[in-house]
Amino acid sequence: MAPVIPIVGAAADAASPPSVQHYLRPGTLQLAALPPLSLYVHVPWCLKKCPYCDFNSHEARGEAPEQRYIEALLADLEGALPLVWGRRVHSVFIGGGTPSLFAPESIDRLIGGIRARLPLEPGVEITMEANPGTFERERFKAFRGAGVTRLSIGVQSFDDAMLARIGRVHDAAQARAAVAEASEAFDTFNVDLMYALPGQTAEHLSRELDNALAFVPPHLSIYHLTVEPNTVFALRPPVLPDDDAASEMLDLITERTAAAGLQRYEVSAFARPGHRCAHNLNYWEFGDYLGIGAGAHGKLSFPHRVLRQVRWREPAAYMQHALAGNAVSNAHEVKRRDLPFEFMLNALRLREGFTLARFGERTGLPLSAVEGPLAQAQQHGLLEHDVTTDTVRPTVRGFDFLSDLQALFLPPGET
Repeated sequence: MAPVIPIVGAAADAASPPSVQHYLRPGTLQLAALPPLSLYVHVPWCLKKCPYCDFNSHEARGEAPEQRYIEALLADLEGALPLVWGRRVHSVFIGGGTPSLFAPESIDRLIGGIRARLPLEPGVEITMEANPGTFERERFKAFRGAGVTRLSIGVQSFDDAMLARIGRVHDAAQARAAVAEASEAFDTFNVDLMYALPGQTAEHLSRELDNALAFVPPHLSIYHLTVEPNTVFALRPPVLPDDDAASEMLDLITERTAAAGLQRYEVSAFARPGHRCAHNLNYWEFGDYLGIGAGAHGKLSFPHRVLRQVRWREPAAYMQHALAGNAVSNAHEVKRRDLPFEFMLNALRLREGFTLARFGERTGLPLSAVEGPLAQAQQHGLLEHDVTTDTVRPTVRGFDFLSDLQALFLPPGET
């Protein structure tokens, strides 16, 4: 069993995280080069917890402790530097929660602190999530002035009744105003929508798409509402459209977005040329990411191993531990047997698939580790292999049954 470091619980403060040399020691993987590195920053507070949300988010009761939290984030980053020393950062994503609850001045301090500690690629994409419920006139322009280059707006719906059914705090007018201001303040931005909502029909979804596409968004993310464990909806499930109705809605989405000039490059992501989300692409291509903030996850590669980290989950505990130099609650090396599934869980979400060479580059494993499942997926019509480019990609059927396709790569005994 892979070691978990440092120990979670009462003894955590006494545990010392391993040195960089610990992770550089010989091992069974052979990564010839390290993948691109991104930075994820988690801001856990929101105005109200949505009933479908299973993220690490917490309702802000009074004002969030912005300055102390940013101090903790920068202390966390400082402590993580030895693990990523010398590596350039290709993208930054400030997610939540609702990061737009923080003042633009706080975001400016955060981004300035990141730039002072990490070498960022020229023209690096810095994305921040924002919700219309925190929208104020000129606020998005102030975030742009603070260094944010790309905004992701959690609209979810442009219909007041639907917004109420899924527990959102904003209304349709606020959603339209937020998207309009984002289009003025940013060269690129993303609109988040959800479908298969309680009581939704294809006709209603078509009107939602009318509203979204009228803004000519550079990027749309459209997610199927699912009921996750440990959420309010899990305790009191709403009546959702059945699988056939949801499939009809997805067909409508792909048809309408294509007609509007948006290319479906990932299961839930549609973009115009030049506007794909670089940060999310790095996830899907099994790149590395350093995660800082309450409950943030990270994946870091070394020549002979892949490391997963998790930060302390509760905001108060995270700030205390991060400021004391112990932001990581637990860490473990990814087992060799788990790497094929972890890679495919991400890479198979991409419409264009991946080259077979990339599998070895990102996992350090030989192609023989996945030859059996790849052949099986092709036999079932879920994958196609372009021998000219040596690229593997999901078929239309594979995209429709993505979970079944990904499950073929689970370790033996876990299917």
